[in-house]
Amino acid sequence: MTAPPTIPADLDYDLPPDAVAQSPVEPRDAARLLVDCGDGVAHRLVSDLPEYLGPGDVVVVNDTRVLPARLRLRRTTGGAVEVLLLHERGDGDWEALVRPSRRLRPGEVVAPDTPATGATVEIRDDLGAGRRVVRVRTGGRPLLRVLDEVGAVPLPPYITAGIDDPERYQTVYGRRPASAAAPTAGLHFTSELLGRVRDTGAEVAAVELVVGLDTFRPITADRLDDHDMHTEQYRVPAGVRQALDRAERVVAVGTTVVRCLEAWAATGETSGRTGLFIRRPYEWRVVDALMTNFHLPRSTLLCLLDAFIGPRWRTLYAAALAHGYRFLSFGDAMLVSRSEPGLVEP
Repeated sequence: MTAPPTIPADLDYDLPPDAVAQSPVEPRDAARLLVDCGDGVAHRLVSDLPEYLGPGDVVVVNDTRVLPARLRLRRTTGGAVEVLLLHERGDGDWEALVRPSRRLRPGEVVAPDTPATGATVEIRDDLGAGRRVVRVRTGGRPLLRVLDEVGAVPLPPYITAGIDDPERYQTVYGRRPASAAAPTAGLHFTSELLGRVRDTGAEVAAVELVVGLDTFRPITADRLDDHDMHTEQYRVPAGVRQALDRAERVVAVGTTVVRCLEAWAATGETSGRTGLFIRRPYEWRVVDALMTNFHLPRSTLLCLLDAFIGPRWRTLYAAALAHGYRFLSFGDAMLVSRSEPGLVEP
């Protein structure tokens, strides 16, 4: 095996613009699924996933929902401001990405074009790299109701076309609105597919990891050792822990599930905030197989995949590109295993 990546260039690959999916496929489980068979690959559909599952498997999903957290606001001078709420700090304060951050002084108040909502956002401390502490005031109304009126689902910047139905950037099993981005591997599941997964004898369990900044931010440090991994809130319910104790194989749906489960295993804490940056060499404690989308070059998500299957990701990504797979959030998926020789074609 080659040496572990140490600089962002070690996680680089050529991603043609036309390989980036701009819209989801219909139905959800019609997305393609590249299966690593160890000595080759199988080209399947997500709807075929139950063929790779059975009794003793626990399939773990992230049931967070995406918050309509992108706010388009205006200064009193009329200038446009965009605020992307990342995570709540308490007492009405949030950490947020703000543009243009450098032009806004602490204490400045910005508001939506529809002042009847009574909502305002006060710009507060500068956290660097475009991040600010902001205080959201809702005029006494419930925050979620205000965000539903003035906010938008924050699609990644590489999706330029937008979507007609915001629910297509939500999983069918999502529960609590809290995340700044979707756990995208889960976007492929339908209720019917979940039922067929259970019909195999596999269990389906849900954890929560509130997806934040590092999910869509490329690594900008010169060395991976210097990357500042932002923390994300996670929770592993008691019922899930019991299911994992009796599992023969744990199948994570998405890298956010991996970080949640491995953070719990590493700390023993069933809830809290994690800044776990998974990279080679890494001592795996919980996850045995992973269903995940194809990730951006130079990203922490690709670094996690490299830790999971080693440099073989390059072979799999090259095969996916050669066979016209669609990449990133609305793209296709892959199924990989840490075991040797890989998943076996049924």
